[in-house]
Amino acid sequence: MLVGYARTSTLDQLAGLEAQVRDLNEVRCERVFQEQMSSVAVRGQLQAALEFVRDGDTLVVTKIDRLARSSSHLWEIVRVLDAKKVSLRVLNLGGEVVDTRGATGRLILNVFSAFAQFEREMMLERQREGIEKAKAKGKYKGRKPTARAKSADAIRLRKEGKNVSEIARELAIGRASVYRALGAS
Repeated sequence: MLVGYARTSTLDQLAGLEAQVRDLNEVRCERVFQEQMSSVAVRGQLQAALEFVRDGDTLVVTKIDRLARSSSHLWEIVRVLDAKKVSLRVLNLGGEVVDTRGATGRLILNVFSAFAQFEREMMLERQREGIEKAKAKGKYKGRKPTARAKSADAIRLRKEGKNVSEIARELAIGRASVYRALGAS
């Protein structure tokens, strides 16, 4: 069975997620797990996919960086797949199944994962440089403090008898932010 996994980092990357799902469906994945989640967050759908696959299945992803955040993370996933006798197929590697149980497959995956990690680190480096340039010109202020803007709402909800968890959930802010807002009042 072909089992697909698609991921984008943010909710505003919907087109990217849709493109991945389309590509996975085109290669006839019978089941596709998908999520919009940072690679460093707990990815429930990735865990679900890894638990779902069985002996003889193939996990299919469009690109290595959609599956793993680093070379070491990729190899953690590969060890799980190997233990379950599941193959890995990466579509942007020509769509070939990479048999990670053999020396050639491991070499190919190592090379491509190293390139993916290098590409990510270069992107982050350029991003940091751009932010520093913008800060020097006074054009970068960082993200807006959304929790601080909701302080009055947090105080009002507390007076209405809601607890910190309920306030955080309703305002879509962290519990620590609620405590700060309540402590500042």
